[in-house]
Amino acid sequence: MREILVKFSRYFLTGGGAAIIDAGGFALLYWFGLATLPAAVASFALAAVVNFLLTARFVFGQSATGRGFTVFLLAALLGLMVNVGVTVAAVKLFGLPPVIAKIVGIGTAFSINFLLNLLVVFRNRDTNRCCGEILHPEGKPSKIGRRQQG
Repeated sequence: MREILVKFSRYFLTGGGAAIIDAGGFALLYWFGLATLPAAVASFALAAVVNFLLTARFVFGQSATGRGFTVFLLAALLGLMVNVGVTVAAVKLFGLPPVIAKIVGIGTAFSINFLLNLLVVFRNRDTNRCCGEILHPEGKPSKIGRRQQG
């Protein structure tokens, strides 16, 4: 459990850094005269690359790969859909103020993205390792380093 909390904390830091890069990059590009749409796309793309590289190495201790980046982006797009869906539902169905609804959407998407990255994107395919466990062929998890029974 401690390993997951450490990864979650690190994921929070890398996501926060990516958000700063996205917002700051957008502000700089817009300030230099780039139109809103291309500035938003460019700053998002830069933030996604930086976020992937930091998340791969700092959070999950893995090398960055092209396949990993593709799956990471797909998870991010799913997170975007969750974020928007929760935000709209919180406003329309529950009457929350839009800014509060957006915060709920961000928190929900952040949690889902962390789980997707933990369980899918950065899962070690060679050892089937995730969260300090190895899933054996019988499908039973056991702690890494624990001896297998005969």
